[in-house]
Amino acid sequence: MRISNFKFQISNIKRTAKGRLSRITMTCSFLLMFILAGAPPAHAIDFSEIDNPLIQIFLVISFLSFLPAVLIMFTSFTRIVVVLSFLRHAFGGQSIPPNPVIIGLSLFLTFYIMSPTIDVINDKAVTPYMQDEVDLGEAVDEALPPLKEFMLKQTRQKDIALFVGLSKQPVPENPRDLSISVLVPAFAISELKTSFEIGFLLFLPFLVIDMVISSILLSMGMMMLPPVMISLPFKLLLFVLVDGWNLIMGSLVRSFA
Repeated sequence: MRISNFKFQISNIKRTAKGRLSRITMTCSFLLMFILAGAPPAHAIDFSEIDNPLIQIFLVISFLSFLPAVLIMFTSFTRIVVVLSFLRHAFGGQSIPPNPVIIGLSLFLTFYIMSPTIDVINDKAVTPYMQDEVDLGEAVDEALPPLKEFMLKQTRQKDIALFVGLSKQPVPENPRDLSISVLVPAFAISELKTSFEIGFLLFLPFLVIDMVISSILLSMGMMMLPPVMISLPFKLLLFVLVDGWNLIMGSLVRSFA
């Protein structure tokens, strides 16, 4: 009985996780279509004016190739993956942890952080649009505000002012009225600045270990021995003792609060 109950619980967990991931994927795909439809007039595409369903399907599938760019530029993915890359270089190992681990961890941590925003977009835009309760224009109006709200919380005013000035657009009274073409690059460089600041703080303790090991080896006359070979085990020991993964993941998630 215990084994059967355990199998039943595992199957329920798998179905829940599969449904959750499929809903996130569908929401991201439709969000991409919403963003393209809500772009400035020179780049906007009205799918309703295309009568051939094959052409519509071809365009939608083609636009899905931009989904990685949406993931990188519109979500928390950039900050997470850059910080984890800094951490790997601070260790001194070229493949510790390997790239698939960094990308996978960044991807699922991004889903975790973006879940509230994705849920709002799914409830207010994707589901009504799929049920033919609203048209594409109304779905865009409902989908973009939650995404803009998330991005505005993480974007510095200085970066927004930079791209508003470069675009030569009038300054809106409400930040939520900013266009996507202005908000996205401002959000991107703000995320890069924040990730570099976190990366610098991560480098400091490992740099101290490298300097101490190098000084000890130099004083012992062991100049031919690479300091990285000796310092790497001490870095790993320090990281494990302070429960580094828990601290870094918790800090990254709280940085988006």
